Amino acid sequence: MIVNIARRAHDHNWELDPITRSLLDTDFYKLLMLQFIWKHFPTTHATFAVQNRSTQVRLGEIIEIDELREQLEATRRLRFHKSELIWLAGNTFFGRRGMFEPAFLEWLDKGFQLCDFDLSVEDGQINLRFEGLWTDSTLWEIYALSIIDELKTRTALKRLSEFELDVLYARAKTRLWEKMERLRGVPGLSLSDFGTRRRHSYLWHEYVVIAMRDVLGTSFTGSSNTYLAYKHDLEAMGTNAHELPMALAALADSDEELCNAQYHVLELWQQTYQGELLILLPDTFGTTQFLRDAPDWVADWTGQRIDSKDPFAAGEEYIDWLKLRGRDPRRKRLIASDALDVDRILSLHAYFGGTIFKGGVAEEFRSASDFHDPERWMPHPRIRFSAGWGTFLTNDFRNCNPLADDSFNPISVVCKLVEVDGRPAVKLSDNYAKAIGPADEVERYRRVFGMAGIESIPVEA
Repeated sequence: MIVNIARRAHDHNWELDPITRSLLDTDFYKLLMLQFIWKHFPTTHATFAVQNRSTQVRLGEIIEIDELREQLEATRRLRFHKSELIWLAGNTFFGRRGMFEPAFLEWLDKGFQLCDFDLSVEDGQINLRFEGLWTDSTLWEIYALSIIDELKTRTALKRLSEFELDVLYARAKTRLWEKMERLRGVPGLSLSDFGTRRRHSYLWHEYVVIAMRDVLGTSFTGSSNTYLAYKHDLEAMGTNAHELPMALAALADSDEELCNAQYHVLELWQQTYQGELLILLPDTFGTTQFLRDAPDWVADWTGQRIDSKDPFAAGEEYIDWLKLRGRDPRRKRLIASDALDVDRILSLHAYFGGTIFKGGVAEEFRSASDFHDPERWMPHPRIRFSAGWGTFLTNDFRNCNPLADDSFNPISVVCKLVEVDGRPAVKLSDNYAKAIGPADEVERYRRVFGMAGIESIPVEA
């Protein structure tokens, strides 16, 4: 069924048109991490805070604060439906049934509720914090971000006539088609939707996911959005995120414990999921130091996700590390996920998924026809590469606005862990510009972990 996106957007004028339709409308990794937190840290308190890294966009002056409050309150009133819990209990995730424990699902049914929030506007920016038990605050991250992004979208939509809305979405659909057309038929391509947190809107997100499924076929492996996976019989994608090592590091009582926290969390994770879901996210405090000091058993994990480092350099670093540890990179998974768009996806697939001939370079691969020329490229994977496509899949409306301004352009808003049991939380990342935490604590972490491999790169999304 073809949804009239323009008409549906035009009809966003009810008293409350809820943005969060289900508690499943979150990234799958948040539910996996919630079970982990429920199991190991049920009494730990945590605080999350929203930060707009695109400071030139004054969100507090764009979004109506009362409307934001209403959406947050509506989300807080939601509960998991029986049918959703039955799906979580009985569905197969990553080839395994029973990923979620019956006691955990019972708690989701009877004991779970999102914690309260504090909301204000300061100097033109939204000040939004969630403080409570870690189990009750962690899921707010994705809900808060998708609500803020969609309210920003709705503000811009209200300025357009119905005809202008038609133009906006016609241009966005054309752009989406052009991207999919370049990806369709690329041999061995593997990509999934990672776009929940920065999406244009829920309706557009669903439209895009259905289009990707229908056009790309088996190259489209699934969605990180649990609700869309549930609703459209897709594979739910995702494992874990920076939040876990950040929390364990914050709870450390010495520099030695601090250094070991990034590995201790992996031990707990593989115990929790019986050796499944073993994808490393090593950049919380810097990938280079993580790999350098990792225990040998870490090399037995299934693969690595790249989030804040140049993906070509990070992939090479991981491959070299695996070889040094005596593991075959061809049996491992490499997932790129930071600010990807179609050009970068094709280049990375050409680089890691085969052999480039005749002095060619990865950036020259622009469509399926380039991969089907045996004089230019042959499929011979150095590692099993896949792409988690986010912002520029579900929110690429750049230059689509008929009013010719940038009000639909995506911005970089995050909701990060800031305190654990009253202690500050820190993330360094591989990008100097993405460090999060109090300045004195960030400097302490940099002293403890070092700065090897960390660069300063402009934040795209």
